[in-house]
Amino acid sequence: MTDTLDAVDDAGTIARSLDDPEAFAPLFDRYSTMLYRYVSFRLGAEVAEDLVGETFLIAFRRRGSYDLSYRDARPWLLGIATKLVTRHRRAEVSRYRALERQAPVQTVDGPEEAVTHDLTAEGSRPALLHALAQLSRGDRDVLLLIVWSDMTYEEAARALDIPIGTVKSRLNRARRKVRDALGGVNPLKEDLDG
Repeated sequence: MTDTLDAVDDAGTIARSLDDPEAFAPLFDRYSTMLYRYVSFRLGAEVAEDLVGETFLIAFRRRGSYDLSYRDARPWLLGIATKLVTRHRRAEVSRYRALERQAPVQTVDGPEEAVTHDLTAEGSRPALLHALAQLSRGDRDVLLLIVWSDMTYEEAARALDIPIGTVKSRLNRARRKVRDALGGVNPLKEDLDG
């Protein structure tokens, strides 16, 4: 396989790594930044690096059980990261509550900055953070994977190991709760009713 094919065929990378463990490294190069942003948004930069490392360690250990029919390993890796975030749920909710009390932060690169730009008004930010803190773990996981990690329903279902119907119902519920918490205002560019 060529390097170009490797970039779109994570399954091939994982299959090769079964015989050559060093062949697993391109997955880290390809997805570590995306995972860092995801975990950092959810729990803060303080723990993101450790959890990303733990995500890849778990993935490496479980690579023999990876379903090679899935060429894209992103949902698998985000699923592992989401389960690790779940272990830190109290820290996540505390982070949202602390951010809700803070004055607006300066612009930085990453998901929090993107969310801030997507808000219709800066004043909606504390309400959005409060709404995220109030969501159940399952609803929050689905919402963040689909809306902020740009996953499809199928990828989110695979990442969380739940049926697609459950993804759709959790997403609908989370969107409704966030919208209600913001007084019926859509805080994101993307239509939350979609």
